[in-house]
Amino acid sequence: MQPVLADSVRLTDDGVLILDRRQFPFERNWVLCRTAEEVGRAIEDMVTQSSGPYFAVLYGMVLKARTLEALPFEQARAQLADTAHLLENTRRTNNALRKATKIVLEHVDAARDIARALEGAKEGDRRYRAKSQALGEHTANLLQDNATVMTHCWADLYLTETVRAAQEQNKTLRFFCTETRPYLQGARLTAETLIEMGVDTTLITDGMGAAVLQSGQVDALVTAADRVTMDGHVVNKVGTLGLAVAAHAFGVPFHAQVQAPDLQAPTTDHVEIEYRDGSEVLQVLGRPSATPRVKGHYPAFDVTPPRFVTTVVTDRGVYNAGELDKYYEGEQR
Repeated sequence: MQPVLADSVRLTDDGVLILDRRQFPFERNWVLCRTAEEVGRAIEDMVTQSSGPYFAVLYGMVLKARTLEALPFEQARAQLADTAHLLENTRRTNNALRKATKIVLEHVDAARDIARALEGAKEGDRRYRAKSQALGEHTANLLQDNATVMTHCWADLYLTETVRAAQEQNKTLRFFCTETRPYLQGARLTAETLIEMGVDTTLITDGMGAAVLQSGQVDALVTAADRVTMDGHVVNKVGTLGLAVAAHAFGVPFHAQVQAPDLQAPTTDHVEIEYRDGSEVLQVLGRPSATPRVKGHYPAFDVTPPRFVTTVVTDRGVYNAGELDKYYEGEQR
């Protein structure tokens, strides 16, 4: 059965429908974005997260292209490029949004036809899912039957494809999920999806991670990565660093999942860490957890150095953090 969150962004005649992950699973409401600008606001407002913004950007580009078909190609192409820039900047740390706009623009440019944006978006959708499936299979191969896995935040298709692959290998997995403050993606998205897939799942607070890793109950720490630099640094949801350090201290392997290391980020100097409004950490699910007199601090991502990363799992296989150049061997750069 396809998990609900695996198909949470849909293109319709009226616009882009996005499942509101801020309310899931307690409410299953869809937000209709009629313009690319509304798609951008939905991403910034965390209506969708993880790989959701990638799909939203693909189809947000299509919405913009629909409005440009009557214009001369060069004029339409320039406006579509402006929209690409707008959408890419809604979440700047993850480079997947740039990949989404790139594939749409490539299809438009190849045919010099703005209507080809739809074809590009469909290809981007297909390609992302195929790469996630391959990545999931490689990850499942690293896990033993009856393994207990700790994960942090919501790894989206990387997680569901890993579980699906393990189930096809007749492996039983158990999971510890951190709740992932302040949006509780682990509690609401990861845990719910794992239960939906029939997986034994235990929720812990973010502060319990090191103690559970110390307890010997965990066989592997597995998270997605929003970005992996060519020198092996893993950029992911804030909190990943602390878990990786604890896993390293207690002999638990850390497998970071990413479709590909980023050639445009040789080092962390080339990655912008997004800082969100500190007020977001002063509440949980819309209810205050501190008074407004308290200041909040919210770096949305942290960076795990390669010495704490056991492997980087990609769609092409498994690599040590210090050998990511091998991913691109034989390619022209």
